[in-house]
Amino acid sequence: MRRKQIFILILGFMIFGGLSAQEKLSLDLEAAKEHALNYNRTIKNSGLAIDHSQEQLWAAISAGLPQINATADYSNAMGAEISIQFDENMPPSKIPIKPSSNFNLQVGQLIFNGGYIVGIQTAKLAQKLSEKSLVKTEQDVLSQVVESYYLVLISEESLKILASNVDNLNEVYRKTEPLVRVGMMEKVELDQLSVQVNSLTNAVRSTERQYEMAKNLLRVQLGVTADTELELTQSLADFLGENPVDGIETTFVPEQNLDFQLLEVQEEITGKQVTMQKASYLPTVSGFYNYTEKILKPAFDMSPRHMIGLQMNIPVFSSGERRAKVRQAKIDLETMQNNKALMEEQLDIQFKQLQFNLTSAIETYRVQQKNVEVSREVYQNLRRKYEQGMISSLELTTADNNYLQAESQYLTAMLEVLQAQNALNTLTGRIVNN
Repeated sequence: MRRKQIFILILGFMIFGGLSAQEKLSLDLEAAKEHALNYNRTIKNSGLAIDHSQEQLWAAISAGLPQINATADYSNAMGAEISIQFDENMPPSKIPIKPSSNFNLQVGQLIFNGGYIVGIQTAKLAQKLSEKSLVKTEQDVLSQVVESYYLVLISEESLKILASNVDNLNEVYRKTEPLVRVGMMEKVELDQLSVQVNSLTNAVRSTERQYEMAKNLLRVQLGVTADTELELTQSLADFLGENPVDGIETTFVPEQNLDFQLLEVQEEITGKQVTMQKASYLPTVSGFYNYTEKILKPAFDMSPRHMIGLQMNIPVFSSGERRAKVRQAKIDLETMQNNKALMEEQLDIQFKQLQFNLTSAIETYRVQQKNVEVSREVYQNLRRKYEQGMISSLELTTADNNYLQAESQYLTAMLEVLQAQNALNTLTGRIVNN
């Protein structure tokens, strides 16, 4: 019995240990992007939209392929009779109406229809649009993953700085306590340090919540559960060094942007609508074949068993309805072309603005990088002076606040550089290819 219990414990450990190992993800940025491409539900839905458009294309093609329908019927006059009089001097003859039953097979084939041809072309463009939409969705998700990855790193770094600062002040507080007890320092000095320690401890707890919130946002974009443990294997130093970015994009053509590419496909679809309305002026030609099998034959039946034929539907006069629809389609096309030209102008302006934003962010980052170094040195010098009794705790806490503010501004500058680079990569479509 004891062996059985041990075996169950070992088995449970293996199972739950394996599950916990599966719930931990160690990811660099590229691995995070790849994971999102495979598991993000928004991307999955866009993939399903492509499957849907493929079925729509096949439905459009099938409308012009042979259509086969079969019908069967049965009728019974319930003993009724028909009266036939061959001559006025002869009495009428009554003939009972026999039950009848037929099986009919009909084959139809569309031979020519202008709207059918244009409809297939439009369905192909709709499939192309869904494929472009998938790429656009992937780009948006990847951009969000990159932003969230950076935000987690920034939150983590901010948490480390605050926690380290709390440890340092706690150490100063512990060294100050005996000095206050022996009367070498006033109690107000200790109280001032206590206020600063409490404020920073509260800031640490707040930052911890922000850090977890940032990780939860990343979990959603990666398509994992809230219980999944995330370990980011890259640090801010991997993205920011002597040269914060590899280089700022200097050239841009609107065709690089996925929103512009989507608008181009929509313009093609709108153009096909003009052709579709023009095709309504053309005739429709179809052929058919009928086969009828008399299961129960009536008394008199002269209908043929086989029949073939052609049918042509020629539009003659619609009181201007067709012409109005053609004009509407042309107006829609012109509107789409104007929207395309407007987007091209807006993208050029946006590209220049993002260049400016990235340049400004890099300059600010370099300034804050120097400021934080100076603030750290000032704080460390004043701390040594405080421990030697040369300055008050108020001056130390002021220097500490200045140092933390400089660190905060430095981290904000880091994030702005990374976000500006990400925005530029998203606009130019590089984020999908990188």
